[in-house]
Amino acid sequence: MSESILKDAKQKMGKSLDNLNRELATIRTGRANSNMLDRVMVNYYGAPTPVNQLAGIAVPEARMLTVTPYDKSSVDDVLKAIQQADLGVNPTSDGTMIRITVPQLTEERRKEFVKDARKEGENAKVAIRNVRREANDELKRLEKDGELTEDDLRSYSDDVQQLTDKHINEIDAICDEKEKDIMSV
Repeated sequence: MSESILKDAKQKMGKSLDNLNRELATIRTGRANSNMLDRVMVNYYGAPTPVNQLAGIAVPEARMLTVTPYDKSSVDDVLKAIQQADLGVNPTSDGTMIRITVPQLTEERRKEFVKDARKEGENAKVAIRNVRREANDELKRLEKDGELTEDDLRSYSDDVQQLTDKHINEIDAICDEKEKDIMSV
């Protein structure tokens, strides 16, 4: 039973790391990246649909994205959604394809993006700590029910803490790497 609690905690912490990586991928750096458009939702026939399901996204140059909708009649809808997504880019359309030129980031804007990345890192740390708390509460409940001894509780609690420390260090490393990526010109 206690092993399954540890396994479950490890799985949940891994999902928090995966979520952090997805969130950080949407934060702009000085280069074009198709993940920038992951959060863009297009109103397609009345249903909000992710742009990457409606169009092919390519990176032909380091600072340019091209978005080619599969349905040519949805070009204007996709263009409008990208403009409203507040990505700091100005897309242009030629009727069949949308081109997005990624402007060079200013020092001030880079620092804002670093703050956003750090905020996402803190959110991930909070999620990890919540998983730790849930696991420890479950272990304490088992000890109270007589299924664990006090020594076993202490041992498993130490394992949960080691797991937490490992994942928090990974979050710090991921955020440091993203910060370097954002700040490089």
